[in-house]
Amino acid sequence: MTKLGLHLNLNHLNILLPIGISFYTFHGLSYLIDIYNQKIEPEKNFVDYALFVTFFPLLVAGPIERATHLLPQLKQPRIFNYEFAVDGLRQILWGVFKKIVIADQCAFFADMIFNNSSQYNGISHVIGAIFFAFQIYGDFSGYSDIALGTAKLFGIQLFRNFNYPYFSKNIAEFWRRWHISLSSWFKDYLYIPLGGSKGHYLIKIRNILVIFLLSGLWHGANWTFVIWGLLNAIFIIPSILKSKQDKRFEVKINGKLLLGIVEFGSILFTFFLTTFAWIFFRSSSVSNAIDYIGKIANNSLFNAPNFDSLSRAILPFILIIFMLLVEWFNKDHEHVFSGFSRIKNRCFRWLIYSLLLFAIGMFMRTEETPFIYFQF
Repeated sequence: MTKLGLHLNLNHLNILLPIGISFYTFHGLSYLIDIYNQKIEPEKNFVDYALFVTFFPLLVAGPIERATHLLPQLKQPRIFNYEFAVDGLRQILWGVFKKIVIADQCAFFADMIFNNSSQYNGISHVIGAIFFAFQIYGDFSGYSDIALGTAKLFGIQLFRNFNYPYFSKNIAEFWRRWHISLSSWFKDYLYIPLGGSKGHYLIKIRNILVIFLLSGLWHGANWTFVIWGLLNAIFIIPSILKSKQDKRFEVKINGKLLLGIVEFGSILFTFFLTTFAWIFFRSSSVSNAIDYIGKIANNSLFNAPNFDSLSRAILPFILIIFMLLVEWFNKDHEHVFSGFSRIKNRCFRWLIYSLLLFAIGMFMRTEETPFIYFQF
């Protein structure tokens, strides 16, 4: 505006918003919409309603619960269930492992490269993007595991929020596996009322764009989030426009240890698209994201990484591979330790627990490392 001779002094409000406001706002909205649609009756007990909105495990970063699912559980008398509680503790352990051992280790390199991108070459930028992809997965799914496991200690079953999303073969499947509670919320309360996948192709495309643009804005009032949502919409449109979505792959991988070349290639390509979109999500501005992608596209992509702590980066890659292998061999379960009770050898079970606790202690950072989704 200064080039046009206009000097604007715009005042803005510095408002501190409570942690997790978007999550419990969606809790309350689902409650009101379900009452309007006569799916539930208005809750007459204020304490039960207040507990539904502010149930502490999911208060700051979800999952986004529905009154139809959570309120009936809160109103029922609960008796301590030992097996349910033990399963919750196992889920908490794996969630803490993903946060501290995976996400926080990846965060060191992701922050270093994204915050100083001009200093690094193309292949270093690729490594930074991969590390952020696993940082946000370990961070967010780790929190969800902790939240679900904590709720189980109180006899409460929350919505599953992640279903091994990086094993998806296309973006449509990815969004059925990633942040499931948010995806299903938009689907049930916005996408289907808009007409869903019915009608003319232009209507379908409009509905997809609306959902993903709003999903981007839900994360923050920044053009980077809007473009992130737009990219995911573009990636998902081909799958949605098919008359029947191909879900055969989801059946194939259940109980299957090895994949064919096409299936494995589909998983890698989906991960590439997802990671490309994450660059906009992570960048502080659109120009920074474009510069970051430009560095990847130049000739330095084929050079050796040029950051000093390259040897230190090998360990997070090994840890990522370990996590993926553990999740792959347990992908048929709600979480990786769901079927652990069937292992009769108690010494073996406690050896695994001890190794995970040892790793958590070894990799725990001294400085504060808040969860990424605490800001949304």
